[in-house]
Parts: sequence; C-alpha cells; structure tokens
Amino acid sequence: MSRRRKRKRKDHTVNESWLLPYADLMTMLLALFIVLFSSSSIDSDKFSKMSTVFSEVFDGGTGIMDNSARGMQPITNPNIVIEHEEFTFLEDQKSLAEIQNRVNDYISSHQLEDQFETLLTDEGLLVTIRDNILFSTGEAKVSAEHADLADDIAELLVFDPPRHIVVTGHTDNVPIQTSEFDSNWELSAMRAVNFLKIIVENESIDPIYYSAKGFGEYQPIASNDTEAGRSKNRRVEVLIEPLVLKDGTINQ
Repeated sequence: MSRRRKRKRKDHTVNESWLLPYADLMTMLLALFIVLFSSSSIDSDKFSKMSTVFSEVFDGGTGIMDNSARGMQPITNPNIVIEHEEFTFLEDQKSLAEIQNRVNDYISSHQLEDQFETLLTDEGLLVTIRDNILFSTGEAKVSAEHADLADDIAELLVFDPPRHIVVTGHTDNVPIQTSEFDSNWELSAMRAVNFLKIIVENESIDPIYYSAKGFGEYQPIASNDTEAGRSKNRRVEVLIEPLVLKDGTINQ
C-alpha cells in the first residue's frame, strides 16, 4: 500500500515592507512639522529654540513625553516683551502725571504757588517746597504753625502700590555755625529728616519706602548772588520715584 506523501506546506513569509521603521516615521513627522512651523510668522529666535528641543529628543537625551511639558510652554518673544515694558513705563508716567495734578490742585486751593513747585522729570515727580513755609531761619525743626501742611503732604504721598520717596534738604551758600549745626550740610540733612519724620507718622505710610538726605549748598537751582536766588536755593525737595524705570525694569 503506497504511502501518501505528505504535502509540505510552503512557508509563507509575511511581507512587512509596508511597515515604516519608527525612526523614519518620526523623521517624516519632524520634517512635516518644520515645514508647517517655518511657514508661519515666527522669528528666528523662536525657531532656534524649538529646533533645540527636537535635537535633544532625537539625540536620545530625553524622551518625547519628558519634553512634552516644556514643548508646550510658550516661548517668549523679546520684541513683545520690550513693547510691553515700554507700555508699562508709559502707563506709570501717566500715573505720575495724575499725582502731579492732585498736588497742583492742593497748591492752588491753598494758594501756595509761591512756596510750592512740581516738575515731572526722568527720575520721577519732584515737589519743591521753599524753606520759609516750613522752617525758621537757621532752624531744622518744622515750625508748629506749618505742621498741618506736612500732614497734608503726607496724605498726598499715600499710594497703592507704594512708591519710593526721597526727601532732600538744600540751603544757600551763607555759612552757618551755631551750637546745633557746624555746616549747611548738617542743617539741610536735619531739615529733611525732621520733615520726613512728620510724614511717616501717617499710619497709611510704610517708612521702608522713605529716605532722607542733605546736600547743603552744593546743588543750587539759582544764583546765590541775590536774595531772590538764595531764597530759591533754601528748599526741601520730595522726589516721588516711578514704579517702572525707562528701560522697563521694576524700581526696587
């Protein structure tokens, strides 16, 4: 009896040529993303940063999922930041101008135009006060009759958020030598300190933002050759500093 030959089954090899290797697939996706990315309106800095992220992924430094959080974070455009900072500076200048208007309204309502002056400068809002409305000749203590004036000024210096305030004393060039003061430097500094002490008594004011200094006769704003000029030089200045500097940095 003849044996039936067993038919040998032909081994069927599965053709997997249609499968793309993982690396090739990711390369194609990356190329597609770069084309779409570069066709959009974007600056070179942002493109460079995104390229760095993808380079790290394909160099094996970190996994794709590890980079997903960082990849989704917005990349700062330096040009936009500068525009925003300039806008903030301009807005702060408008705020200082509004403060100047309030101070000017106070000056006008109390008829103090001859004793007060305001000026908006690059350093901030400068309020100049003639010494004769605050001090007696050669004295550093604020006169009792003008103590209410110092209290009113303190109310004008309450800000939210608070601003840095610098109170500066100035004198003319007439030498002074008394039992209390050996020089105009000491007189100007103590006038600034005593005026500042009244201001910070206001409960709404945080003294940490306030400072005082004296320049004596060495920063005149008028000639000391006339009495009118010397009168202008004898003054106390209150500088209300900006919150944002011109370069966009916060004034700390």
